[in-house]
Amino acid sequence: MAFLNANDTINGKEGTAFATIDGRNIELFYLKSIEASIELNKSEVPSLGRRMVQNKVTGASGSGSITIYNITSEFAQIAVDYVKTGRIPKIQIKTTNEDPNSTIGRASVLLKGVIPDEIQVAQLDVDSDSLEQDIDFTFDDLDILEKFKAPTAG
Repeated sequence: MAFLNANDTINGKEGTAFATIDGRNIELFYLKSIEASIELNKSEVPSLGRRMVQNKVTGASGSGSITIYNITSEFAQIAVDYVKTGRIPKIQIKTTNEDPNSTIGRASVLLKGVIPDEIQVAQLDVDSDSLEQDIDFTFDDLDILEKFKAPTAG
């Protein structure tokens, strides 16, 4: 009988994240958390002879959020550049999970067409020991660059 080996669970602190902004590769070492997901858009399809409404997937949309320690002006500069020029840069985010204690290897995802929803440009907080900012975003494409291997059966 196979069972989960606890070492194959992935430590959330083990990994890397990079943003590519107009071709410049920036390590997001100040990242606290990131998550991204795909929402499937559906249409209801009622039909004769069925009491339950069926659903059909008609599209998808991508969204996510990051929390960073507020030690960079990269995102504020995006907002300023847009206000001054009307241009949003091409942004991609690549995340990699890689826990050296796990037998499943690494997984990497590339999010493309990233656009922040709101960008904080100034922050002060007398009650905070370390300033953080949350940035929600959308994306319009993605690739799985590397997949986890099957875990070793325990």
